[in-house]
Amino acid sequence: MEQINGSVRMERALLYTFLEVSSDCKFREQLQSLQSQGGVFFPRYCYDDEVELQTDGNRSGHLQNGELVFDPEVNEEVVRIIAAQLAEIGDQFDKEIKARVVNDLVQHFLNENLSGEEITRRMSEAVEGLARAIPSDMEQEKAMLVLAMVLTKKIANTMPSLLQRVFSTTVNYISQQLHNYIVRMLRE
Repeated sequence: MEQINGSVRMERALLYTFLEVSSDCKFREQLQSLQSQGGVFFPRYCYDDEVELQTDGNRSGHLQNGELVFDPEVNEEVVRIIAAQLAEIGDQFDKEIKARVVNDLVQHFLNENLSGEEITRRMSEAVEGLARAIPSDMEQEKAMLVLAMVLTKKIANTMPSLLQRVFSTTVNYISQQLHNYIVRMLRE
């Protein structure tokens, strides 16, 4: 599917943890299965004194599971704290999301003729539409991140068998649209 690099791992870990700590999660069994299938990885984080400085001035990466990984400077505990904060915001947004929006997305996810790119585009349209409709005094990027995660939860609550597909789509969406925001948020 998509290559699991350091940044996508970060987004997977954040989304997984958000779902794990969210209230009203009706798909816990599928969520645990997603992790046990290797769908979620918490990146190994290392610090400056663990990484060798190369002669060209760059820090070296290291091999993890046979692939080169350049470690972001963040840790699992930070991801968990931020995911819990986002889940609290998500609980507030949850009530504002109309069932029609969720049901339309469920139908798109069920349609096997739609490409991953098309489903990601539909998810993006739904998130942007909700972001415009929900009054919020928070940053636009944060609202969009929380809305994408809440939609993931609501779709999986509606049809737990879609968890793997919706999870992957949401990770792609977040990675494409909100990656820089997440990096900034995790470093603060």
